[in-house]
Amino acid sequence: MSKYYDLKDVNEMAGGDEDFIKVIVQTFLEEIPPDVQSMLQAIDNSNPSLAYQYAHKMKPNLQLFGLDLMEPILTIEAWSKGTETEKSAKSAGEKIDAKVNLAQHQLRNDFGL
Repeated sequence: MSKYYDLKDVNEMAGGDEDFIKVIVQTFLEEIPPDVQSMLQAIDNSNPSLAYQYAHKMKPNLQLFGLDLMEPILTIEAWSKGTETEKSAKSAGEKIDAKVNLAQHQLRNDFGL
């Protein structure tokens, strides 16, 4: 089964400290899924500036976990600047939500959380 996340950068940051890696994973699981839901809600409520805030806040963590979601994040950021449509933002939000859900379940299983 392929991984939906990549811990290479997390391992580098933690210097291979397994306990610290688990803390980073737990923090990701506590913060990112609710932020994704809040971002989706902002998109549904046609609130591009709030959607931007959540997308921008999540960006470093999504990158840290190798989730390769830059394109949909940038689409949501562009929507807040008026250069993308709300429909594009909704689609981007759905991509982020789907990938984060898969990664979240796999992380919970892999780390017994």
